[in-house]
Amino acid sequence: MMQQMRENTKIIMIVVAVAFIGWMAFEGYMEISGQNAAQQTGALGRVNGENVTLQEYNAAYQALYQQVQQQTGGQLTREQQRELEQAAWQQTVDQILIRQELRRRGITVSDAEIKQYALLAPHPALAQNALFQTDGQFDLRKYQQYLASPSVNDEVLLELERYYRDVIPREKLARQLTAGLYLSDAELWRNYRDRTETATVDYVALDVSRLVPGDVPVSESEVEAYYRAHPEQFERPATARLTIAAIPRGEVPADTAAALARARALVQELRGGADFAEVARRESADSASARQGGALGEFHRGQMVPEFEQAAFSLPVGEVSQPVRSPFGYHLIQVQERTGERVTARHILIPVEPNEQVLDALAARADSLEMLAEDGSLERAAQATRAALRRGVTVSERDAFVPGLGSLLEAVEWARDEAAAEDGGRGSVSPLLETAEAYYLARLESFSPGGEIPLREAAPQIRRQLVLEKKQARAREIGQQLVREIRAGRSLEQVAAARGLQVLSAGPFTRLDPNPAFGQANAVAGAAFGTPLGQVSDVVQSTAGLFLVRPTARVPADRAQWEAQKEQQRQLELARLQQVQLQRWLEDLRRSAEIEDNRDALQQAPQQA
Repeated sequence: MMQQMRENTKIIMIVVAVAFIGWMAFEGYMEISGQNAAQQTGALGRVNGENVTLQEYNAAYQALYQQVQQQTGGQLTREQQRELEQAAWQQTVDQILIRQELRRRGITVSDAEIKQYALLAPHPALAQNALFQTDGQFDLRKYQQYLASPSVNDEVLLELERYYRDVIPREKLARQLTAGLYLSDAELWRNYRDRTETATVDYVALDVSRLVPGDVPVSESEVEAYYRAHPEQFERPATARLTIAAIPRGEVPADTAAALARARALVQELRGGADFAEVARRESADSASARQGGALGEFHRGQMVPEFEQAAFSLPVGEVSQPVRSPFGYHLIQVQERTGERVTARHILIPVEPNEQVLDALAARADSLEMLAEDGSLERAAQATRAALRRGVTVSERDAFVPGLGSLLEAVEWARDEAAAEDGGRGSVSPLLETAEAYYLARLESFSPGGEIPLREAAPQIRRQLVLEKKQARAREIGQQLVREIRAGRSLEQVAAARGLQVLSAGPFTRLDPNPAFGQANAVAGAAFGTPLGQVSDVVQSTAGLFLVRPTARVPADRAQWEAQKEQQRQLELARLQQVQLQRWLEDLRRSAEIEDNRDALQQAPQQA
């Protein structure tokens, strides 16, 4: 046992050391590229007068980079890198703000507290280490024996001490900030009822085109007043019109078939009696859950991707699913427990891994596309490399997504730089760009730098909006007239038929369900649950339009089931509220802080030199 501990100590130290490798490599790059320590001086900006150091920022970036790379399994595009850079900057700023708040509040940690935490609250990496597990579960006794043994490396203990000196004050701060949070039984019952009580309704959609046909007059003064009152609607983003030559990077059928065959073989192995936890540790690409034998813990609706959720809420408890496809690959799912809207499950993830030879061949085609385009026309280069040519592709800073290509924001930024040249850049071809979906070249056809849309150009759009609003107002009046007729003795079916409308049905649905008929329907849901059964509501409006609603059935929430899970629900909802509270506090802290970001200036300095 002690020999195994000594070997694992080496592994632990390697894990600790990895956190510094990215920073060391980056330092070497900075020296080679000429951006030395004198240029950087360790400061990328300031937060309330305190330096944002390159070391801290880059540690945050490397951690995020590794997380994303594990999820995507490949290289990041330039756009993804920019998103990571911004996320790392924000994370670094937040850490400095939290440290400043800890100092302001005088929150510290004692040696005794560190010892207690070390014994009872292990570092997450140690909690997942197989050395401290029994039957796939963390064993506190083994962990405490390890800490008390003479084989413990002093550097490991020092690293643990640094971890607890950082974590414990933050936990104290979080407790101070969330100490006043409380959920009464009445709130818990209301939340439970909203998730589980169902209603079924008949309804009439007040079709504006049928109820208010024809044109509606809109004056020039009304158009101008709307334009002046809604300036934010008439800001045009920078927009590029491009010709694109693209080589898709989609899945190869053979790779998908290989992953599916592997997943099916594992299903047979599991159904033949193999231990699920052992197979998960051996085979699953989800490294976090694999260490726990595939365990995902408890989750409720809305937390998983739809394909996974549908299987988890329909599988018989204890049965291993057939392969379930999601954007992450194929899942083998075993539901261990299911209670109402919550599931405890474990899974094995088999990714669809691209063949290296196929990837190399795609990269070679992309390089050929770029070289041929440099020597000739984009059309001939696309034809020679079997790249798809798409003309008239219009993308903007606000909407850069193109189906089949992904986000072309990098192409918009390239087009802006080209358009700034003396010749306007028209006809120029980009270097090879890439997204997760494709390699591509872009040829600039035109570029608009954006800005305010003039009134004469915005007028047709405004006129259409005002016509719709006026028609909706008239349709609401007609709807209220229908309600008066119903309350005078006519039926919903009679008043609907008289105006060429249909009575339809929907449900059962809860107050929180997304509804294909009503859209985001707070008012409609209120009518469905608040109007007496068999009676017709007033006109209610949602994002989908105007409606009359007649509830026909309601199934109340089960009070006994709620009582049985009340305390568990309380803990989950308190945890959610605490996260919301902490996030709001941090946002307020950012708004009141003096934050100086010098990253762009530091990057431009060597280029100008």
